[in-house]
Amino acid sequence: MWPPRRIAGEVLLSLTMGLMAAGIEGLDDSSGTVRTVAVALAAVLLPPLRRALPATVLLVTAVASAGLDGLAPLLLVAGWSAGRRIAAVGRATCTFVLAYVLNIGLAQVWELPHFSPGILIMSALATLVAVIVPGLAGRYWSQRRTLADTLREYHAHLQREREMIAVQARIRERQRIAQDMHDSLGHQLALISVHTGALEVDRELTGRQREAVGVLREASVAAMHELREVVGLLRDGTEAPGQGLPPVAAGGAPTPALAALGEEEAKAPSRGVAGIDGLMEASRGAGAAVRLRRSGEVRPLAPTADHAAYRLVQEGLTNAHKHAPGAPITIELRYEPDSLVVEVTNGPAPEGGARNVVSGGQGLTGLGERTRLVGGMVHAGPTADGGFRLAGVLPYTSPEGAPGPAPGGTATTFVDGAGDFRQQLPAGSPGDADPVNDWNGMPKELAKAMSRNRPGRGIAVGCGVAALVALLLVIVAVLGLVVAAGEADKAMIEPKLYDTVTVGQPESEVRKKLPDGASFLTEGLEKGAPPVPKGAKCLSLNSTEFGSSLDKSPVYRFCFRDGKLIEKESFEIKD
Repeated sequence: MWPPRRIAGEVLLSLTMGLMAAGIEGLDDSSGTVRTVAVALAAVLLPPLRRALPATVLLVTAVASAGLDGLAPLLLVAGWSAGRRIAAVGRATCTFVLAYVLNIGLAQVWELPHFSPGILIMSALATLVAVIVPGLAGRYWSQRRTLADTLREYHAHLQREREMIAVQARIRERQRIAQDMHDSLGHQLALISVHTGALEVDRELTGRQREAVGVLREASVAAMHELREVVGLLRDGTEAPGQGLPPVAAGGAPTPALAALGEEEAKAPSRGVAGIDGLMEASRGAGAAVRLRRSGEVRPLAPTADHAAYRLVQEGLTNAHKHAPGAPITIELRYEPDSLVVEVTNGPAPEGGARNVVSGGQGLTGLGERTRLVGGMVHAGPTADGGFRLAGVLPYTSPEGAPGPAPGGTATTFVDGAGDFRQQLPAGSPGDADPVNDWNGMPKELAKAMSRNRPGRGIAVGCGVAALVALLLVIVAVLGLVVAAGEADKAMIEPKLYDTVTVGQPESEVRKKLPDGASFLTEGLEKGAPPVPKGAKCLSLNSTEFGSSLDKSPVYRFCFRDGKLIEKESFEIKD
């Protein structure tokens, strides 16, 4: 189904061709009403068919326009359309040659009573301009457009290939990181767990020492659980949950609250919103004043957003215990219509409670990246009463294009598919670039077309076509003038020559002074002329002078009978 814009264009083109055909046929006195209407109707019906039947419409128009001048403008449209839509070179060549020959040949048959070499030359040049030139221009335009479409498709293919390569490289890097973490950290944590387990059963330790060693052992076990989870997620290509080791204060000795958080982390079956209650209870068990408030209708989150909410609360509690131990803490979960708002707020640190701790800010940075990947945002900053507030907004569903679980549970990696790979390529010669972007990787046909259709060459070819068309028009004009001059010598005389001829002179003597009149310029001179004398044969010629008005032409007529000039007339006919 054609779009409305194309339908409007086709209707406008058909009406224009129909009106032009009717106007041209109306100028010919020999054309009746029926013929004018038929030609106009043909000019209206043929243009829409040129898209489906370009060769047929061109041939029909070439044949019909040889005898019907009203269809001549349609030749330009049919030639352009055929050049665009006939794909095969051989078929296009045969179609245009056949149309050219048929138009010229039928035009000569139509003008057979007044045939002359000048008419043949004029017809050949006119057909060349009306059929061949539009066909060449249409074919050039079509090939340029096809090449541009192919380049766009190839560019999109390169982008997809680049994205796949980036995905594979990211997966390989994640697997390498996972292997390094497993081989190095796993070994060290296993040694810590074994040594602390052996030290815990040492009979020489006091109760407080044995309790501290137990905390260390449980922390190492929790760290190994975290490491195992992170390694598994890295190898699967999904999001790494973040920092896994239990938080510790400066100097490496865990505070009771921090140790409790690490212990809860190791035992918690869920690291989502459902596990926030466990984090709160662990902090309360360590002596912190923590309260949890919920509001709104509870709604499920995407797995990555759910895990981000858990990490946000854990980071907020950790920061509160590290920087403001003993301060009251408030956890708030607000289920808004489009997202979950998580806030962890702590009051100012009590006098003497604040301590200098080592903090690199990596926790907040990781949270910001985590929430950004799920389409959310994080804000952290001091409150008006001197406390600290950590808040995050997490959407219920992952945004389109954001990394996360794909449909069907298939994991994806953190590759931005919308990025243009060209921005990641260093400048250099094609041979020094990434192999996927090397022109040598192109299909042979496209590489060959590219080598022949550089922008500069395209401009040169376009200028060449324009120059060729201009040259053809100049040649047509020059030849037209030459032919017109030759035809004028056969059909026109000056008034003084008309005056030198007298009635009664022998026909042979008069005809030697006059041209033979065998030209298309003498057609129609009998219309509106005085009656021909009975039994006489007349020769009508044009005058070199202008008529009394723009729509009238002067004519000289010489009538012969019995070998003598019996009459000469000077009159005007209406053009």
